[in-house]
Amino acid sequence: MSDNELGLFLRSRREAVTPAQVGLPTGARRRTPGLRRSELATLAGVSVEYLTRLEQGRDRRPSPPVLSALAEALRLAPSERVHLHRLTKSADSGFSCMGGAQPNRTVRPTVRAMLDRFEPGAALVVNNIREVLAYTDGYHRLMADSGLFDAAEPDLATYLLTDPRARTVFPDWSHVADELVAAFKQGPFRADPYIAQRADELTVVAGSEFTERVERVPSLPAATGVIRLAHPSAGPLRLAFETLDLPADDDQQLIVYLPADDATAAALDGLAGRRPGGLRSITG
Repeated sequence: MSDNELGLFLRSRREAVTPAQVGLPTGARRRTPGLRRSELATLAGVSVEYLTRLEQGRDRRPSPPVLSALAEALRLAPSERVHLHRLTKSADSGFSCMGGAQPNRTVRPTVRAMLDRFEPGAALVVNNIREVLAYTDGYHRLMADSGLFDAAEPDLATYLLTDPRARTVFPDWSHVADELVAAFKQGPFRADPYIAQRADELTVVAGSEFTERVERVPSLPAATGVIRLAHPSAGPLRLAFETLDLPADDDQQLIVYLPADDATAAALDGLAGRRPGGLRSITG
């Protein structure tokens, strides 16, 4: 398991920034994706040796000015800057933002009332180990034939990483799996004993599909975007999603799926037994 999330994050972001984005010549013989270490070091005003130590995990406590310089050089978004700062705090082996509390499986009544308001749309609530705690009828209709609800206590990690049907349901399965592992790793990860226990379980039941992603996928999942889903009766769907963090005491997330185009909106109306036009796409 990787214990160098800061280095992984810095390296992945360095490889994602093109020379053109930071005003450097591209060159015809570049073999390195994104920026070279030497280029980032120059842009951030640090030595190549120091940047190498950061990426390799030999130095995990850069000063705030160094973090700021790296964030500027890497063109990080505000959420990525916050994440970068949190990674330096979590380098302390005793760090645990929740104090080792058990995963919260109780959904507050007001959150359930919010879910009711999303009907007939698709929405669900998950906790920090990706257990499905509550969902709308719309989400159940969307996933009823996927295999997710075959388990008495469904959870996204076990389903996505171990059930072969998930690869059919999600045409972009590998990317979806990357995002799930990134979400699973957010926060204290193995510093929390309950998350560590769940990670051990996934190491056994999912094997390399989990462990290799833990090593290479930074713990910063997309909070919004579009996914594709192949529904057995409704056909191909494009769903825009929004991930909303609930209060810290809940340690849960509300995930909402919206039709990303008119064809998907009509298909979801059909699943709900409604006339087309009940749901509107985000492009409509």
